[in-house]
Amino acid sequence: MTLDPQAKAFLAGIEASGAPPLYELTPDDARAATGMITELIGPGPETAVEDFRIPTTAGEIGARRYGPKDAAGTVLWIHGGGWVICDLDTHDALCRFLAVGSGCQVVAIDYRRAPQYPFPAPLEDCWDAVQALAADTGSAPLIIGGDSAGGNMAAACAIRARDRGGPDLALQVLICPVLDHDMSNASYREHGAGPDLFLTAKDMEWFWSLYLPDAAARSVPDASPLRAEDLSNLPPAIVITAEYDPLRDEGIAYAQRLKAAGVPVTHRHHEDMFHDFLAFVNLIDAGNEAVQQVGEEIRTRLETPRATA
Repeated sequence: MTLDPQAKAFLAGIEASGAPPLYELTPDDARAATGMITELIGPGPETAVEDFRIPTTAGEIGARRYGPKDAAGTVLWIHGGGWVICDLDTHDALCRFLAVGSGCQVVAIDYRRAPQYPFPAPLEDCWDAVQALAADTGSAPLIIGGDSAGGNMAAACAIRARDRGGPDLALQVLICPVLDHDMSNASYREHGAGPDLFLTAKDMEWFWSLYLPDAAARSVPDASPLRAEDLSNLPPAIVITAEYDPLRDEGIAYAQRLKAAGVPVTHRHHEDMFHDFLAFVNLIDAGNEAVQQVGEEIRTRLETPRATA
């Protein structure tokens, strides 16, 4: 299937801007460049919003709460950006749509980023946030989710929660997640370079080099969750993958392994989309539709916890 016309137009606009590829920029310049896309996305729906701080073992990190604190459940959202770029503002519209669609409070976190804070610092912030929110929300359902590198850390935190005796997670939502450091699979060969991509193999090489420079250390499950020996007894999962994405195959493989391990999985593959298209609400209709669908699935999951997806 060919790329969606809106997705193609979006990528053509980036190409026409003359902006250099990420891997040619410094991390600070790459972060500044995300501001242009944030402005293009614009605001999300109106909802209650509160900025606050979450304590961690390394100090405090910023966080943003969307929706009422006494909602039916809490979604901890970990933004993407290759562990290097993006922040609370780049994912503000997405989180607003998710809060409205799911009926939950969504808490986005401003974890420390590489290269100033390489692995495992960003993951440790996410793990500390899981525990802090679990303590704060009590018995209310806690869901963990993230897109791209955020999906990587959401998956790693779900495994940690199982292996470290909790907290209990009602669901994991993994959007075009990074799940392995291997760049030799078919999706990297087919969609690692070219005009129809938002993320390239060279971008991923750059991200990994900044997040975890020691390539030999990237096989641990905290960095590459697909390499975990056992994926049983994990929370039910929603996994979203896109065809025009070098990360396609690792996302598909993770969904298949979760199912084989007895974990309820809803896997939705978008054959006409590029990497992390859900982050571009307001610009790509399919992104809005997919976020709405995820929100509805979260509502259903809270009504029928641990049901077979």
